[in-house]
Amino acid sequence: MNHKLKKLAAAALAAFAMTAAIPAGSASAIGKVACGNSEYLRVEYHYTTGGTYTDCFANAGSWRIYDQFGRSVWVTEIWTGNNRAKWYGDGQWRPATAIGQWTSFTWPNTPGGVKLDEIQIL
Repeated sequence: MNHKLKKLAAAALAAFAMTAAIPAGSASAIGKVACGNSEYLRVEYHYTTGGTYTDCFANAGSWRIYDQFGRSVWVTEIWTGNNRAKWYGDGQWRPATAIGQWTSFTWPNTPGGVKLDEIQIL
């Protein structure tokens, strides 16, 4: 019996060593990054109170974009870089099919134009 227990303990130790040697996957979530790389998702938008802003994002996920009063902003450009993306505005995700990689969507700078509540990298 003692011999079986030793074999079982050795097998358990070997299994533990194998799982410990495999690094855990790192979780990725969307986040703002410096806009110095054309591979990032870039969004140019305007607050309802004025001003033009540009933010860049990396990694899959969604990011809410509001002005300081919690109101939507309007977007004038989305550059996808090495990403596929959608935006949320007026109660739905747009476009129906994600914007492909290396694509620029632009709109006129019209106050209240294309509403933007959230941006998503797929």
